Amino acid sequence: MTNYQPDPDTVATQSISSEQLVNDLVDEATADHVNVIQTVIASLEQDQSAMVSQTDATYLWKFKYGSVEVFVQLTGLSDEDTLTVWASVLKLPAKDEAGLMRKVLEMNWAGTFEACFAIFNEQIVVLSTRTLAELSPGEISRLITIVATIADENDEALQAEFGAA
Repeated sequence: MTNYQPDPDTVATQSISSEQLVNDLVDEATADHVNVIQTVIASLEQDQSAMVSQTDATYLWKFKYGSVEVFVQLTGLSDEDTLTVWASVLKLPAKDEAGLMRKVLEMNWAGTFEACFAIFNEQIVVLSTRTLAELSPGEISRLITIVATIADENDEALQAEFGAA
């Protein structure tokens, strides 16, 4: 068995610092997150409904899926930043709020996967959030799809049962 020793005359070396390599990888991953989000939204949206708002490092998308509007927010581009997806299913106040809370808590246990029902801005929403650290394209697609699907499958029934007080 022989050990491989590269020939220094034929091996090309680059004078890129390890910091630059890391920055390049981060930039590539960031662009990938944005591209994956846009691709998933394009596959789910209806009626060319997708809109995006962007500030320095924050992105906010909105699109229509079935009978709900889905929001996707990317708070920044570092590992500590978050991807948050939510969709409103019912405005508050509602009829029989105690019954509503019990129902959505039971649904949280049984059928929301990585999402959950929550209260935001005087509305019942379906919500999922995750830091960007080690976030894969499959996870991005799953989070957006789960929130959109659960919200669309439950909004009309919740509105019929617990609609405006």
